[in-house]
Amino acid sequence: MRTCTLTISIVVHVVAVCAAVIAPLFATDELPAPRTATEFIQVVSLPEPPAPPPSAVTRATVDAPRPDVPPIDIPNGIAPEPVVDPVDDRFTNDTGVVAFGDSSAIVAEATPPPPPPPPRQSVLRVGGNIRPPQKIADVAPTYPPIAMASRVEGIVILEAVIAEDGSVRDVRVLRSIALLDAAAMEAVRQWRFTPTLLNGQPVPVVMTVTVAFRLH
Repeated sequence: MRTCTLTISIVVHVVAVCAAVIAPLFATDELPAPRTATEFIQVVSLPEPPAPPPSAVTRATVDAPRPDVPPIDIPNGIAPEPVVDPVDDRFTNDTGVVAFGDSSAIVAEATPPPPPPPPRQSVLRVGGNIRPPQKIADVAPTYPPIAMASRVEGIVILEAVIAEDGSVRDVRVLRSIALLDAAAMEAVRQWRFTPTLLNGQPVPVVMTVTVAFRLH
């Protein structure tokens, strides 16, 4: 019994396999066309947005031409410069003279500047062709009491500049005696001399003078 059932099962499977293999060979129906990769999509246009109001539209501004930038286009010619009428800026000042420009500047220029001070002449030293001036006013020095009490005496040598008018201008000590220097300089400053002439003109000279202090 089991052998018969097994045989029938094998026969049925063989028939089914043969049918599955042979049946397509005798099929005459057309196969469906394969799907292509190209697809057609319908494009729907959207409605345009409404135009903005005229006040919202910004107009492009055009820059004014700059004079310091060379033009791109070659000009056909050179325009002549405008003719400017000359301005008559003349005026008449208080003196009746016709002048030009600012009146304050003219008045300032019309006023002559003060003359410069005369140059100071160089001091010459007595000697050679320059003769020493003559003393015409002599003042004796005052003996300092402290020098008198100390029994100090001697000769103070000074260098003095005699001005053009014969007055003594500068005095300095060449040989000093401490207690007598001030009294000697004070006396020499009061001396007067004759003017020293050079080519007929008075000139300042420097000379050496001595002041002697003696106790009696």
